[in-house]
Amino acid sequence: MNWLDKLEKKFGRYAITNLMLYIVIIYGVGFLLHMLNPEFYFQWLALDPAMILKGQVWRLVTFIFMPPAYSLFWILLSLYMAYFIGRSIESAWGAFRFNLYYFSGMLFTVIAAFIMYFITGTGIYSVGFGTTYISMSLFLVFASLYPETQFLLFFVIPVKVKWLALLDAAYLGWAILQAFLPAYGGGINGVYYRGQALAVVVSLLNFIIYFLSSRKNSRFRPSQIKRKVNYKNKINQAVRERKTYEGGAKHKCAVCGQTELDNPNLEFRYCSKCHGNYEYCQEHLFTHKHVE
Repeated sequence: MNWLDKLEKKFGRYAITNLMLYIVIIYGVGFLLHMLNPEFYFQWLALDPAMILKGQVWRLVTFIFMPPAYSLFWILLSLYMAYFIGRSIESAWGAFRFNLYYFSGMLFTVIAAFIMYFITGTGIYSVGFGTTYISMSLFLVFASLYPETQFLLFFVIPVKVKWLALLDAAYLGWAILQAFLPAYGGGINGVYYRGQALAVVVSLLNFIIYFLSSRKNSRFRPSQIKRKVNYKNKINQAVRERKTYEGGAKHKCAVCGQTELDNPNLEFRYCSKCHGNYEYCQEHLFTHKHVE
């Protein structure tokens, strides 16, 4: 049992189910605030360590109100994608691990902002530290869990998520590289690019920590997730197509033909490896020959 398992066992009951729905609502509120007053976010909500040290501690949390887009079309698309990706990750990891990933991403971002503040003596280089890189690291998580999922690039071209993730990683790599290039590394601009590089690094650090911690946990492997989804689909299909057997029985073993009417203590399960909706009693679930 690794440290994530221990934390989940101890604090799992406190996890926020469907966390991404609340995050998306926060993004939406941030967009509305921007439409009403574009300066409000930076004046009162942005991650500014200087103002936090002066007592505006709410900024430690409210920086996530930064919207992922600033036009109506793109904000709607961004909110939909954020919710879809977040819910998909939560369904694979569980609510606790997804909560921990997102909130630790926020914590690392705050730490990066304060590092920039103590280096530069000003908070202006970290006020742009929103949730952009947290969202990009979430996309990498999604791509590692569901690499074969297809999105329509430009709403026309079908592209698998794993290839889009490579573009995502390339963009993050470029954001880090800029901090070390002479063309970007001088003066005020250099400080800005180094700050952005630091924000990228902490978002990737979050990604690396969680996947190294979960690398031995087979239930997070894409193949196991796909198998789990296929099994659920079979169960749902079987329920929709379920027939009532002789005498009103709803379960019948495909090997011995027993039903719950023959023996009320029997348990029945569908086999995820058989092609078709075949149900077996507990005596034959692991001993039957799989139907190809």
